[in-house]
Formats: sequence, structure tokens, C-alpha cells
Amino acid sequence: MHEARLLNPDVLVIGAGPAGLTAALTAAQGGATVLLADLNPGPGGQLWRGLKADHTSGGELLAQVQAQQGIQTLYSAQLVLVEHTVQGRMAQFSTPQGACRVLAHKVILATGSSERFLPFPGWTLPGVVGAGGLQAMVKGGLDVSGARVVVAGSGPLLLAVAAGLRGHGARVLAVAEQAGWPALAAFAVAASRSGDKFGGKAGEAATLAWKLRGVPYLPSTSPVRAEGSGRLERVVLSTGHAQFSLRCDWLAAGFGLVPDTRAAALFGCDLSQTGEVKVSSWQATSVRGVYAAGELTGVGGADKARLEGFVAACAVTGQVNRLREVPRQTARSRAFQLALSRSFALRPHLAALAAPDTVVCRCEDVPHAALQGCSSWTEAKLYTRCGMGPCQGRVCGPAAETLYGWTFTGVRPPLAPLPISELLGSSPPPMPRRPDSLLP
Repeated sequence: MHEARLLNPDVLVIGAGPAGLTAALTAAQGGATVLLADLNPGPGGQLWRGLKADHTSGGELLAQVQAQQGIQTLYSAQLVLVEHTVQGRMAQFSTPQGACRVLAHKVILATGSSERFLPFPGWTLPGVVGAGGLQAMVKGGLDVSGARVVVAGSGPLLLAVAAGLRGHGARVLAVAEQAGWPALAAFAVAASRSGDKFGGKAGEAATLAWKLRGVPYLPSTSPVRAEGSGRLERVVLSTGHAQFSLRCDWLAAGFGLVPDTRAAALFGCDLSQTGEVKVSSWQATSVRGVYAAGELTGVGGADKARLEGFVAACAVTGQVNRLREVPRQTARSRAFQLALSRSFALRPHLAALAAPDTVVCRCEDVPHAALQGCSSWTEAKLYTRCGMGPCQGRVCGPAAETLYGWTFTGVRPPLAPLPISELLGSSPPPMPRRPDSLLP
């Protein structure tokens, strides 16, 4: 058994998406040594997956990070355990090279968001995947040239996914958006006002619209059933007044994004009633020395993520003089975030799509009927094992919140399965407690 590597940076940044890259660069510019860790094999996060140093906005940021002294990167690194000590936070990562332990005095969480999936009959058929999931598969080498694809669900991500798929040769038959025209118009107005030093939304929307010219965009439309013999063959869509079907090879379905707060839960950070990490105006969480930036504080896009990563890193390293323009930018960011959540709020009928035999927890094969009699997430785990599979509720947790109104409480260490050799070389997982009581 090999001894775990031990690293001791001034600042640990977890997540190498827009928020994490910006935080790492800003902290290093302030003289701090930084370790930038991410679960993926390279930088970019979910939004900028496969990011390369080029002339795009994200590419230019990556080029700056790569050229900045004082930044060490750790990719393909899964956070599994967190210990609170008098010296700081000891975070253990599982990597292809074995366990890596990081003792950091300051931590910036930038773990982003994940897709919300809503169960409906047939959603477990091969060929039915998450919208962002199919996008990631294509970037990873899946050939969709000539394939018939329907993109459905809710949120701006649908357009980006559809444009990306079409760019790789897919035949995008339709984009079905559950939000109606009035809500979409309100969002368009908010997007046009969101420009700041980190970019704007109007130009992005125009570019996507041009790439999707000729593809039907269907507001107030949602999937109600996927059909096929052993694999997806058609999807049934509903406008609320009528239903129709489209024959397709792939259904990319995603009902918005939810903050990925699993790492924050391991650190002991408080969450809001709506599921985001609570932060101050300096992006400080309820745990001293731990900051959060990006989608895990509320879904709002890359511009918001970069702004919050910048603020968090300035606060951590004392670069207060760089924050003069932040109040104005923050006001715009919050306005856009509010418009995003209001415009793409899920309609109540989506919670009623699942049939009694529709599987909700795919890891443990738990159907909708078995969960309807439960009163809470804890009760569901005890009686049905819902959320106790390999994904630890990452998929069924947000779905259960939408379907049953439960508060997701499924996170426990280790955060993900890991080799027994790494467990044997680790300290026992700490018992739940107030982390602040262990700090000077």
C-alpha cells in the first residue's frame, strides 16, 4: 500500500470550470500558491468541456491560467473525504495515481451544477439521455452524424446542446421547451441587459439562433413518453392541448440545472431553502476559510461564475482594491439569475409525468409507486434504498425534490466509491459536527 501524496497550497480550488479557473488565476495573481483540482481529465468543467487555450473567451482564460506561476493542477481527481483540523482542511482526492491529500488554509468551492432529470415513462430506454450528457458524449467521440435527435426539457442549455449536435452532423428534429412564449420573452429582455466585463448574452443567443435556423423551436411543449422495443424509437410530446410523436434515435432531455453541493456538504457548508450554498457578499460560506463561487451558489451562467470566482479569490488573498466595479456587475448578475429562475420555472404538470411503475432511482431500481407513500428523503432511503446506489442520489435527489417536495439529505462520506487501498491509507471519515469549533 502506497502512502498518499500530501500537498499544502495556500488556496485549494475545487472545480476547473469558469468560476474555478478565474479563482485560481486571481488568487495566484495575488501571490498565493494554488492547487486547482477537478474530477474531469482536463479543464473547462461541464460548460467548457474539452476547453483548449485559444481565442475564445474560455480559451483565453485557460491560456492565462497555464502561463501564471504558482498554479498546480490536479485533474481526474474525485473528492472523497474532508477532515477539519486545527491546521486547516484536509481534503482527500482519489486519482488514477492513487490517493492525494491536500491540506489547505483556504478553500474555494467551484463545483458547478448538474442536470435535473424528471422521470417519465420510457426515460430508462437506451437512447434517452441527459441533454448535457449527450453533448459530453459527442465531445468524447460519439458519432451522431445523420442521427435523428429531439432535444427537450427546459433552459438555455437546450439551445446550446442542439446547436452543438447539429454542428456534429446530427439531424435535430425539434427543440421542445416547457416554458411558454411570455416567459421566454421576459428572459430575452433580461439577457439583453446582462453585458459586463466578462461578456454578454445577446450575442450568444443570436449565434445559437443562426446555427439552429430551420429547426422547430416548440415552447410550452414537453416529453410525456419515450417508446421503443429495447431502444428508443420515438418520443411523444405534449403541448398541453394535444400530443404528437417524432421518430428519433436520441432524446436529449434536461429540465434545467441544479447546484452541485455535494462537496460543500462534506465541508459542512449551510445551504439555503432552495438548495444553493449560502454565501456572503465576499462569497464566504458558513464555514470559516471556505468560499464558494459559481453555479453551486445559484445557477446563472458563465458570466456569474467568473465574477464570483474573481470575488472569492480577491477576498481570500486580500486584493480588495480590485473589487471596485464588482457591486455594479453583481447587480446585473443577480438580475439575470432571477430572470433565469423565473422564466424557466418548471410547470406543475411535469411532476405528474411518472407512472406508478416508472423507475425514479435507477441505481436501486425504485419505482414511483414505492416512493409515493414516503414522507421524506430519509424515510425513502430507509424503506426503499432510494439514493443509496453508486450515484449517491445525484440523479434521483433533484428528481425527488421536484416530484415529492423533499429536501435532499443524501450526502455522506466517502463521496464516491474508491479503492479499498485508498481507504486503508486514510483516516476514518469524521463524524458530523460543527467544523468551526475545531478552528482557531
